[in-house]
Amino acid sequence: MPQRHSKNNNDLAFFTYDEKRKLGYGTQKERLGKDSIKPFDACCLCLKPLIDPLCCQKGHLFCKECILECLLAQKKDIKRKLASFEAHQKQEKEEEEEKLLLKRQQELDAFDQQNNGAVPQYNDKNHIRDKNSFHGANSVKVTSFEEEALRTMKAFWLPSATPEAQAKVEAPSLDTICPEGKEKLKLKSLFPVIFMKDQHDKKSEFLGASSICPSCKDTLTNRHTLMAISTCGHIYCKKCAEKFVKLDGVCFVCNKSCKEEHLINLEKGGTGFSGHGDRLEATDFKHVGSGSGMGLMRPTVKT
Repeated sequence: MPQRHSKNNNDLAFFTYDEKRKLGYGTQKERLGKDSIKPFDACCLCLKPLIDPLCCQKGHLFCKECILECLLAQKKDIKRKLASFEAHQKQEKEEEEEKLLLKRQQELDAFDQQNNGAVPQYNDKNHIRDKNSFHGANSVKVTSFEEEALRTMKAFWLPSATPEAQAKVEAPSLDTICPEGKEKLKLKSLFPVIFMKDQHDKKSEFLGASSICPSCKDTLTNRHTLMAISTCGHIYCKKCAEKFVKLDGVCFVCNKSCKEEHLINLEKGGTGFSGHGDRLEATDFKHVGSGSGMGLMRPTVKT
């Protein structure tokens, strides 16, 4: 069957809609596949399968080694920023004391000049009173008129007229934060989690057995919303956790009592390299011109 004439009509002075789609013009949309979504049992830092998993109170999962290294690096950075802040505070205090001493000395010299006619001598590093001194890029002696002009002119390219910006160092925060949720995180708030493995799963030892819900024995995947018990660490699907664990107030695996606030909703996905949630469609707007090489792009397929 021959194709439509509108798709073969290439003698127009403008691009048709189908030609723009083939060139990749406009907003390109593509649904994210499984490879673009972080698995539920992967670390939020290294994106690898969890080893000795720990969970924060917001439901982010980390490998024990990864989160300990992250918290240690944050503490070292906080210590460095705190030392820089204390040094800056000490420098500001010394400068303030120097200004007070200079002001006091100027007042004493002015008093002596008024009573005894003495000529005041200032030892100010910032404001040199010598008339014959050099001013910045000038290599000649200046008169009083030129000195006043240099002080008031807005010649920012001259070193003598360049303003100095005071570096302001703010007090650093002493709290470590979660690398995923950006909330405050302490080591003692992390708790270990336990995935129940399917004993009848005959996968290779390298791949490992799949995880299941202890209650319904359903294989856990990214389509499930998972909940962990912070008191014991066992993980259930949300349906079983709300239907049984929340009502009975006890874990089915270890019989440890738990309350409603002990149920933590686990977050899946959410890294900078993977999609998550209900928005599984990636969009990107492109301005395409002649010779851009976008003609090799796969056109958008309507689903």
